[in-house]
Amino acid sequence: MAVVSQLQPGADEARKASSQAAAEAAQAPAAKNEQLVYAEFEQVSTMEMLASLLVWPAICALPLTLTLGGSWFGYKSVFPASWYDEAPVKQDLGAYGVADPRTIKPLGLTLGLLGVAVGQAFMLMYHWLRRSAKLGPTCKIQPLDRAYDFVEGLKSHLSQPEGFVQIGGYLIGTWMLGWMPASYYSFTGGINWVHVAAQLLVQDCIQCLMHWGEHKISMWFYRMSHKPHHRFTNPRLFDAFDGSVVDTTCMIVIPLALTARIVPSNVWSYIAFGTLYANWLVLIHSEFAHPWDPLFRRLGFGTAADHHVHHRLFVFNYGHLFMYWDRVLGTYKDPKSLAGKHFNKGV
Repeated sequence: MAVVSQLQPGADEARKASSQAAAEAAQAPAAKNEQLVYAEFEQVSTMEMLASLLVWPAICALPLTLTLGGSWFGYKSVFPASWYDEAPVKQDLGAYGVADPRTIKPLGLTLGLLGVAVGQAFMLMYHWLRRSAKLGPTCKIQPLDRAYDFVEGLKSHLSQPEGFVQIGGYLIGTWMLGWMPASYYSFTGGINWVHVAAQLLVQDCIQCLMHWGEHKISMWFYRMSHKPHHRFTNPRLFDAFDGSVVDTTCMIVIPLALTARIVPSNVWSYIAFGTLYANWLVLIHSEFAHPWDPLFRRLGFGTAADHHVHHRLFVFNYGHLFMYWDRVLGTYKDPKSLAGKHFNKGV
């Protein structure tokens, strides 16, 4: 009986996915349905590929500049030494388990938030160029057209309280109340890419399990947490943070808190992880296939098409940045299996 109740939400989701897909088709004009042609993804040129790939170092522009900038742009040249600590700092927590915010240096926090903002600016610029076909031919993942104005989409993205207010509040609170591990307050050592990779893997693994749980624990919990985000069966990039407070808490805030206690890191690795994670999470919601997707899929990294599978069918691909967890759980579905059915060919 317990097994039946556990699997019931997944069955309900699959039925709802089918009914929503039918509803989408019914809403489109009949003539358009008759002329629906699945496009073939066109490979971009080498130069267009290289231009697109520049978005990844651009996403990390701030931590890269301040750690590799030397005497011109290095953090030691830009900021007074009294504004930061080179050694790890164990904050003095008071009787109520919080530190006095006046004793904590806010530079690391400020740079972390600014790093994500700079990364978002470059990522959104990339999306505009990609959407305008200025970085080579484009192919939408799903053939049903979801037209929208870029400015409207941008306003929608930037006004999501779950994506910026809630997560920003968590980051500010944990930093200024002294709740981060001591190493996270240290500016020494530059970016440790092993630590960054470990943070991305641990964060995504926990997020995947939380995501699976939201779908499977109970239909009641699914409806109050994750279902608002699943109204998008054909998502666009700007839908990434459009969900609910409970969903963001379960899938982002709790994994962030656990990851910080599992993986040691200095401030620069934390900033690099934060901006890569935030922007990659947005990129996998893109309505367009990315030029790097074939390489990412070979490496087991999550792509926009992988995540569209989840939005379309609900019961597959619970991972976001990596597909390793779904392969272990037996819930991975290759987007190629939907080509010519729900998806365009070659995505």
